[in-house]
Amino acid sequence: MAMAALRREGRRLVPLVSSPRPINAIQSTLAPAEEQVGLGVRSISTQIVRNRMKSVKNIQKITKAMKMVAASKLRAIQVRAENSRGLWQPFTALLGDTPSVSVKKNVIVTISSDKGLCGGINSTSVKISRALHKINSGPDAECKYVVLGEKAKAQLIRDSKKHIELTMTELQKNFLNYTQVSVIADDILKNVEYDALRIVFNKFQSVVSFLPTTATVLSPEVVERESEAGGKIGSLDSYEIEGGETKSEVLQNLSEFQFSCVMFNGVLENACSEQGARMSAMDSSSRNAGDMLDRLTLTYNRTRQASITTELTEIISGASALEG
Repeated sequence: MAMAALRREGRRLVPLVSSPRPINAIQSTLAPAEEQVGLGVRSISTQIVRNRMKSVKNIQKITKAMKMVAASKLRAIQVRAENSRGLWQPFTALLGDTPSVSVKKNVIVTISSDKGLCGGINSTSVKISRALHKINSGPDAECKYVVLGEKAKAQLIRDSKKHIELTMTELQKNFLNYTQVSVIADDILKNVEYDALRIVFNKFQSVVSFLPTTATVLSPEVVERESEAGGKIGSLDSYEIEGGETKSEVLQNLSEFQFSCVMFNGVLENACSEQGARMSAMDSSSRNAGDMLDRLTLTYNRTRQASITTELTEIISGASALEG
């Protein structure tokens, strides 16, 4: 009896399996949703539109949450970045900032972020770094990179891998303070030979704007040479040295301390610009998601109304045929 039942079921299923089906119908069911949407508003499945609306709503929630997180981090970093500006300003008054000085060994320190979704701050830093490398490179001069941050590393390693001397990432994984940045600066000074350090970072101005900035730190030898030549640095002999240290030792200590202070300010300024740019980018993304959601809602309502109208027309036509 079981075999007979299976044979009966097989005879019932044979017409369904072997029934010819047009190839174009199979292709239309396998076609992606975007191609089906292009056939017209009435051909759009309401389920497809609902799924798309759900995805856009989830994305909008994520972008709003990221905007709030960036805003809270921005408030925490902004005060520290503004306070750190007073560290390197006395060095600028004493030793000056001479970006046009000509030296043989140039090192470009590019400060960037480890994460994306923050506008074009990293691309701007990389463009300035490449321009400085092009200007300071030549037959009698060499130029190397020291890269801080994953994003600048990923961009510079494509075409300037042989010029990268040192890379450091995950700087903002922990709470940044002067001690941590001074350790990083000390590692750079120990592993890199330089006549001039050119630090590239983004200076924070407001939530929607930042200023690409380059700070120059000269080696003690170059500072002494420029001072004796009567350049922009000026004469250092007018200052009295106490403690029994020589002029070269004082210049060595000043140069190292200046570099660590400029690095500390640059890292904080860049982190502040990163959070402001991310906040602005997430705000724009949330608004775009809202606009897309409005368009999808309109499409969904039109599709649902068209399907209801079609069903009513079929019902009325069937009833009229039965009465006739």
